[in-house]
Formats: sequence, structure tokens, C-alpha cells
Amino acid sequence: MTGTAASTGKRVYVDKQSPDAYRALIATSEAVRDVAARSGLDRILVELVNLRVSQLNACAYCLDLHTRAALRAGETTQRLSVLAAWRDTELFSPRERAALALAEATTHPADATAQTTAYADARSALTDDEISAVIWVAITMNAFNRVSVMSKHPVRGSTAPRER
Repeated sequence: MTGTAASTGKRVYVDKQSPDAYRALIATSEAVRDVAARSGLDRILVELVNLRVSQLNACAYCLDLHTRAALRAGETTQRLSVLAAWRDTELFSPRERAALALAEATTHPADATAQTTAYADARSALTDDEISAVIWVAITMNAFNRVSVMSKHPVRGSTAPRER
């Protein structure tokens, strides 16, 4: 195995190693983006779901990517800073809270109690189309998280100066 990822200790970038499968995942993500837009989910809510799922999966690469996307969409740094503790703030609307709980339940489906509660809350705050879209956004984000986590995709350093 000389020269392979196994012998060097490096991870296989599964997206590069199996590009047809990765292109299929990209195509799925594009279809889900269209479903989300048609359902009425705005870009900020989609990015909040992407970020919460990525937080739960500890995917540094996706957290970096989707934080920048959320900021471009107009999300505030304050809300991004407290997203991991969204239940403990009043900064998120009932609709956003329902979507975040549903995304968490999709990410951790074995927690039947949380799933039942999240679904009930989603029913009161989201339409059927929005519920479906949130679940699909969370499903695809979970898939991308696994690609990046298992590949150990690096987070590139910023050229912006650090705050002290």
C-alpha cells in the first residue's frame, strides 16, 4: 500500500475519490435548495438549519462554509454566536425554533421523545411543505457533514486580522 492514504495516515477525500457519488449528492442538494425556496424557507433559515446540524456533527469545514453563507444572507453575528444555545434565547422566532428542533431530531433520530416533540412543534409553526423542506435540508447537511468529517476536509485560515 505504499503511497496510499492508509500508509501515509492521511484521510481519503471521499468526494474526490468517488466523484460520481459526490456529484449525485450535489444534485440532491440543488434539488433540496429548490424545494426549500418553493416552500417559502428563506436563505437565512436554511443556513441556520445547516449550521445547527453541522454543530451537532462537529463538522468544522461545514461550520466555516455555512457561517460565511449565513452572513452573506444577512444573518447577524449575535444570532450565529448563540445558535448552539438557541433554546436559551429569545432571538429566534417560533418558526425558526421549530425548524431548529426538527433539524436536531433529524440529526439524532434515535431520540424518539425529542423527535415527537419537535414534530408537534413543527406542526404548529410550519406548513407541510416547510416541514418536508427542513427535514430534507437536515438530511443533506448530515450527508455533507459525514463527507467532510470522514475526509478531514481542512478549514483554511482567514486573511482577516484577529480581534483581541
